[in-house]
Amino acid sequence: MQAVYDALSALCGAGPARRIEPAGSAALFEARVADNHHHIVCRVCGTVADVDCLVGSAPCLEPSPTTGGFVIDETEVTFWGVCPDCEQSVS
Repeated sequence: MQAVYDALSALCGAGPARRIEPAGSAALFEARVADNHHHIVCRVCGTVADVDCLVGSAPCLEPSPTTGGFVIDETEVTFWGVCPDCEQSVS
């Protein structure tokens, strides 16, 4: 198992994979790295789906001018809600 995590870490370091870790979930790895997209997480079942950048170019959001001198090159947004399957089971 450690070899799998080592390989995933190497892929993330080289660029063809990306690690995401929504709050309260285990680390996930994805191959969609060549665009600016975000994620949506179901609060009930934990399903994670991609969300295309909604407005603007990378990064999608403009921070306040008080970034402390940081040069921002990426914005990570996680939307939270309830997926259609869980919404149906609750109704």
